[in-house]
This record gives sequence, C-alpha cells and structure tokens, in this order.
Amino acid sequence: MKLKNKTFVRWSIVLIVCCLFSSCYSVRLKNVYGDPLPDPVSDRTDYYRMMKVNEIDTVITIKATDKDFTLLLKECGTSGIHTVEYRNTFGGVFLSAVTFGRKRRVRVKYVCMKPQN
Repeated sequence: MKLKNKTFVRWSIVLIVCCLFSSCYSVRLKNVYGDPLPDPVSDRTDYYRMMKVNEIDTVITIKATDKDFTLLLKECGTSGIHTVEYRNTFGGVFLSAVTFGRKRRVRVKYVCMKPQN
C-alpha cells in the first residue's frame, strides 16, 4: 500500500509542475507593414531593444454576464500599433480561477508605429 501512495504523490507532483509550466506563456503580434517608434535612449536588451515600449499591468474586473472587454490604447493615436504582447502567468490563471473569472490580470506590452511623412 505504501508503494501506491508514493507513486500517487510523485505523479501528483509531476502533474502540478506541468500545469505550472504550461500556464505561463506570452503571445506577440507584429505588424509587418510599418516601422516601430524608436527610442534611442532605451537600454533594453530583450526583443524590444531600441523601441519605445508602453506597458500595462493591471487587474480588471468583469461581470459574470460580460463575455468580453475592450482596452483602449490612446498613446498611439492615428499612427497605429506595431507590436502587441500579451503575457499570462500562473498567478493570473490562479486569480481568475479563485474569483470564478471575475478578476483577471492583464499584462500587455505594445509599441506604436512610427508616423509616416
């Protein structure tokens, strides 16, 4: 009986670890028909090197009857958006599960397009 309990505990730990790793992801959408807004004083070393990045990190509340929400990005104006990245973490999934989907963590990075001359 002890062998079955140890096997169950090991497989439970493996399942939990797999769930933790699979719940952390990011999705990046890029517009190929324009240039990003440059930021020459940026000291970033990631994908957004030399780009002016705007970041939103907030928790939104959604009613149970709502199916979607809209987040307006006003900083880009008429030039448009070059890159958008949405990030989801285990903490965000856990918050949504505990509150039955009413509160959701939103992490968005976006880069505006360079205005055309």
